[in-house]
Amino acid sequence: MKKTLFFWCFFLITVKVFGQQFSQYNTGSLYDSFENPAQRAFIPDTTKQFAFNFFIPTFSANLFIAGNAQEALKTRLFSSYYNTANLVTGQAGYNRMNVNLNYYSVMFKVFASENGDQEVGFSVNTKAEMRGFFTDESVALFNGFTNFPANSYPNVFNDNFYYQAYHQISFTYREQVTKRFAFGLKLSALSGLTYRKTSIYKSSITFDKANDAATLSLQGTNYSNGTTGESDAQKALPTFKNPGAAISIGTSYIDESGYKWQGNVKDLGFIHWNSSSLISSFEGSKTITGFSTNDREKNITGRLDSLTSSSQKTTGFNSYINGLLELSINKSYWLDDNEVFKFSPTLIASKELFYNGFTAALVAPVLFGKYSVTLTSSYNDLKLFNLGGQFMIKSDNSEFFIGSERAFRTGALIGDAAKGSTNQQTQTKITQSAFSGMDFFIGVSYKFGSLIERRLNSSSIPNGDKGFIGRIWENLFNKDKNY
Repeated sequence: MKKTLFFWCFFLITVKVFGQQFSQYNTGSLYDSFENPAQRAFIPDTTKQFAFNFFIPTFSANLFIAGNAQEALKTRLFSSYYNTANLVTGQAGYNRMNVNLNYYSVMFKVFASENGDQEVGFSVNTKAEMRGFFTDESVALFNGFTNFPANSYPNVFNDNFYYQAYHQISFTYREQVTKRFAFGLKLSALSGLTYRKTSIYKSSITFDKANDAATLSLQGTNYSNGTTGESDAQKALPTFKNPGAAISIGTSYIDESGYKWQGNVKDLGFIHWNSSSLISSFEGSKTITGFSTNDREKNITGRLDSLTSSSQKTTGFNSYINGLLELSINKSYWLDDNEVFKFSPTLIASKELFYNGFTAALVAPVLFGKYSVTLTSSYNDLKLFNLGGQFMIKSDNSEFFIGSERAFRTGALIGDAAKGSTNQQTQTKITQSAFSGMDFFIGVSYKFGSLIERRLNSSSIPNGDKGFIGRIWENLFNKDKNY
């Protein structure tokens, strides 16, 4: 099956977001400190001075598909046929898909104890994000005439999707400005890898069943990056050909009641795609032949690519990356008199800055020594509920975590994949869940070097100066008596 089929049928199921991983909030992990810049990664008198993942990737990926097309796409992916019995044609009913990937190859941080309570870090990660909506008819088309009893249909392929992938090289700075208030900053240079955005405003199809053909008409716009003449290795390397920039800002404040309030603006940025990129305002028709043959998918995707790439002009353009605004509140409670078991729930609200997405989440970890088990639940503006968990081992100078924030959906998808090869190829209507999806993340890091010592316990004499942000704070508000 050609790669272009994934563009049009599965919308690149293999490549953010709902990319955020809520389970890591307030864990104090190295990953948490890079994703939420005001979070500390070091504890004086407890941890060592340097934190590093030693090039062991920290990886997170998730996706969901909502709508009538779930079964058709899963059977095509796992059983090599389309079960289109759940699709409704003639009504242009929409399905939604969202896919996210975040891959940290390098995470390194150092505690700058000699100049105030500061942390500086460097990271390299690769992100991919995709979202789109597509009609039942867009999927049914790949199954031939089965779901199309009439001879013509207007505006049943008015789809919209985009995907992009890019490298992110970041510098972070975090300072404990006062005893209660912390500030963090993450500055990123971006290098775009691939981009495509297709919007179809008007469409129609007319079937010629006697001749095993159909005429497809589309009108819309298409944006794509230019990669002509580049090898796969050249496309994957960071370059300045598609440059971009992003900023993340984080703050945290602990009030007198012990509640920790945190606010983050994450990945507010853009990518400039180079002047060899392509923009197409397309309008035209193509005849698809061989509708009942084994070449049907190839013929359809070929015509789709031909239609959407017509009337191209070469020019640069800008795209946003998926920035987020997140607010959270956290408090810790001891569950026993000996202070062995601790419960530290966090309530989070997350809003996508350039899209309509909104998610509320509750992260509920129970900690016992160096072990913690977390239950994570979330609910978004598409009325989709997610439930998952995380297992974490975190000592003073090492940490490992693994989990899924869509545990039941992930298990169900794995089950569908396992039984797919033996599934009979029947057209059977089934009861579908609100959505199908998966989520998985894993990470590890270690600390090394000298033990961080507080001023009173230090074997050396630090100068005790505030950091840059702390000096500004003192000038504005005078010295904080609590610090």
